[in-house]
Amino acid sequence: MASITVNFNTVEMMIFFWESVADRDKVSDKYLIELADHEDLKPIYDQEFTKDSFRKVLSAISNRELMNNPTKKESRFWNLNMWMLEDMDNMREMVQLVKTLNLDHLKDKLDRDIKVVFIPGTTEVYKIEGDKLIMNFFKISINPYGETRVTIDGKEFNEYIQEKVLEV
Repeated sequence: MASITVNFNTVEMMIFFWESVADRDKVSDKYLIELADHEDLKPIYDQEFTKDSFRKVLSAISNRELMNNPTKKESRFWNLNMWMLEDMDNMREMVQLVKTLNLDHLKDKLDRDIKVVFIPGTTEVYKIEGDKLIMNFFKISINPYGETRVTIDGKEFNEYIQEKVLEV
């Protein structure tokens, strides 16, 4: 029987970053480099947004600086991280949603093992690479007042994830 695993390791590493910055603690460059080098982040890197871009953006945020001449993706990544810092309760709710995500009911519909990986991305909603569904954590939207409380790209969260898992 196929298995589905949910991986949010980089998001957990980002929680440390967000909480440290929110508490006005300095995050070491060594930590930012280690985070940027994380295997799960490789799919988001391209010519416009590199490992160095990732590190530079987080370093600027940690140092409470603006970015100098950022690319579109660097600017977007800066804004998304600032959003997490401005609404830590929302961030924690998003994290809890990912931590409790259970896709076991889809196992019978799969012919191979699938990994769902949540990462802090830039502009993309998701990406499929081999047996991995890479989801941009920042694209989770929580509306405390809406009929559909949690969405991704305008669709109900669980429905969207299930649909994409079946595409892998």
